[in-house]
Amino acid sequence: MIQEFKEFISRGNVMDLAVGVIIGAAFTAIVKSLVNNLINPLIGVFLGQIDFSSLVLKVGNATFKYGSFINSVINFLIIAFVVFLLVKMINKIMPKKEDVEADPIPTAEEKYLSEIVSLLKQQANSIINPNRN
Repeated sequence: MIQEFKEFISRGNVMDLAVGVIIGAAFTAIVKSLVNNLINPLIGVFLGQIDFSSLVLKVGNATFKYGSFINSVINFLIIAFVVFLLVKMINKIMPKKEDVEADPIPTAEEKYLSEIVSLLKQQANSIINPNRN
């Protein structure tokens, strides 16, 4: 069981995922700061203060803070849009990698195999048509 766990943890995919989560958390902090300190105040200039947290619904002793939920949805949409713009910008800056090379260079093994195939075809033709050589 311990050996299996060690193999699972040492796989490249798990390490890549861990790095992705850590970088994602750091990036989330940057994006939240961007939204809270730059984007929301800018929107507030045009639309007034964006704060629905005071909206509540009381049913008996229960208090439903649906205004906080609306704030969270608005923040999510703003963050998603900012991330979309950042990804678009990064895609323009970063050079695109070609998915498939136009003419891949054959390896030595592939060259030898193609020569073997040619020789076998020649031998097969000479056996089937001995007078054609």
